[in-house]
Amino acid sequence: MFSPFESVKLTKIPDECDIVFVADMFSEDYKGGAEMTTEALIESSPLKVFKLKSKDVSMELLGSGHSKHWIFTNFSQMDLNLIPSIAANMSYSIVEYDYKFCRYRSIEKHKLAEQTECACHNEAYGKMISAFFYGAKSLWWMSEQQLDRYTDRFPFLLDKDNTVLSSVFDDNFFISIKQLRKAAEGVDRKGYIVLGSQSWIKGASAAESYCKDNGLDYEVVWGITYSELLTKLSQAEGFVYLPEGGDTCPRMVIEAKLLGCKLILNEHVQHADEEWFATEHILDIESYLYAARERFWSGVKYAMDYRCTVSGYTTTLNCIRHNYPWKAAINSMLGFSDEVVVVDGGSDDGTWEQLEEWTSTEPRLKIKKEERDWTDSRFAVFDGAQKAEARKLCTSEFCWQQDADEVVHENDYIKVHDLIRNFPRNAELVSLPVVEYWGSGGKARIDVNPWKWRLSVNKDHITHGIPLELRLEDKEGKLYAKPGTDGCDYVHSKTFFRIPHASFYTQEIHDARLGALKGSEKALSAYEGWINNVADSLPTVHHYSWFDLPRKIRTYRDYWSKHWQSLYDVTQEDTAENNMFFQRPWSQISDDDIIELGNKLQDSMGGWVFHTPVDFSKPTPSFKLETGHPSHILEWIKENEK
Repeated sequence: MFSPFESVKLTKIPDECDIVFVADMFSEDYKGGAEMTTEALIESSPLKVFKLKSKDVSMELLGSGHSKHWIFTNFSQMDLNLIPSIAANMSYSIVEYDYKFCRYRSIEKHKLAEQTECACHNEAYGKMISAFFYGAKSLWWMSEQQLDRYTDRFPFLLDKDNTVLSSVFDDNFFISIKQLRKAAEGVDRKGYIVLGSQSWIKGASAAESYCKDNGLDYEVVWGITYSELLTKLSQAEGFVYLPEGGDTCPRMVIEAKLLGCKLILNEHVQHADEEWFATEHILDIESYLYAARERFWSGVKYAMDYRCTVSGYTTTLNCIRHNYPWKAAINSMLGFSDEVVVVDGGSDDGTWEQLEEWTSTEPRLKIKKEERDWTDSRFAVFDGAQKAEARKLCTSEFCWQQDADEVVHENDYIKVHDLIRNFPRNAELVSLPVVEYWGSGGKARIDVNPWKWRLSVNKDHITHGIPLELRLEDKEGKLYAKPGTDGCDYVHSKTFFRIPHASFYTQEIHDARLGALKGSEKALSAYEGWINNVADSLPTVHHYSWFDLPRKIRTYRDYWSKHWQSLYDVTQEDTAENNMFFQRPWSQISDDDIIELGNKLQDSMGGWVFHTPVDFSKPTPSFKLETGHPSHILEWIKENEK
């Protein structure tokens, strides 16, 4: 393990550690119950631990330790302004020893100090603490009563991974008590022990008064070594402990019972009635306590490695006829998804039949036929409706949407689950990189945005459709859209408000992309380096819509021009002005013309957005993705490059 205690100023969490333990003090500083439990956990860790004082936690250290799992114990000296950043961005667990939602860390002490019941949980401070707890991967408590007090005030914590751990002891403790019990056999036990703590909650004066009132011979124990304390308990008749407020799981009570003392306790000893402690079978108590360390680390490892489920979903319609790489798309989603949902719009080219055959050998593939009237004047709206239908069939915790001409690289499968484990806490939707190929020569486009909405939490209110501000109805009451949507945006199912998304794409990179489009070689180099780095770190979708340029041009002629007219309620005659590819009517364009233009576009351009006529005097730049094509697409590429 590692410790910063000798450091002058910490600037970085060590790379070689796995776990960062945060505490106000460690056992090196003070031999309190919390510190001893923390130390027992650290000593038993199967992972490499770094100890960090709570006062030293900083944004710089959080950043350098972002990939680690953090465990927060007592943190009264930590800058509480860091809590929102920790809750939103870090993987962490909390071991709670008292009641941090209360400014006094005790509701009884709060009442004594202010002569009023504690209501800190309704104040900004208490709510901030509850948000910190809610953001944790796992929560560890000292007693059932402590957990109940928290969840009574913050019921949403019941949704979390809660475990009552109790106090934790190391191997030396179990060896020592066995030796002390053996040594005390036949010894005439005398007197009662009272803990002479100066802490209000420990109730030292109340315990002394009890002994005096009941004529008990007692000794106040304070300022001795731990081994001396255990020896005294092993020889005493009993232990009197009457805390003034809720004491979650006082170690000394456990030690006294294991060493044979009679116990005189009050209602504030919160673990006293728990099943594991209330028994008179000492070996059962020891077994419970001995297993605590393994229970803790199994839970922490589970929190660190927890794999949320994910559903991939897509839609199909005559994919064979249109030569989409739909099988590669589905296969790539099967590489990281627990299920893949496909909604087919009524294919009549064999696509549906092949999907049915596929399900006989792949149980994770779920298909549904949702036929639509694709001759309807507003058929373009059905694209979003089909995606919405596919999403409704998803049963996993997260959803991954992908089109039938998009493929995920096999190197990125693990990245999908890494991202899910570190999914932004305040987000429901994340946009991710997309690389769109231009022709079969390996060019990747710069003239289009390199992102697309992709991964989202599976919540009922998230669907696909036209955002509220762009929704219109024609004279027949049929829905269509203003320009600004493809009809498949992520929207709220009731309000149609857009679902906000978290993105990796910054204004600085956007400016570099625009600079590259204007001819800046420096900007182009910077953008190419950036997007390759992004593709190395984030799951990236490879988009093959424009890979076969002649096919794409024909699809524009036969489908996409009608699609946009349907979606936006516009009419376009077959004129030269409306043909952005040839500046001639489509009726005058032969298949040879399309092949010739496709080849020219591939050789001379790096992309073109056909909102305006193609202009070969203004060649667009492109970049090369170093990752290369996904393996699932290679056969399709081979067929299309013949």
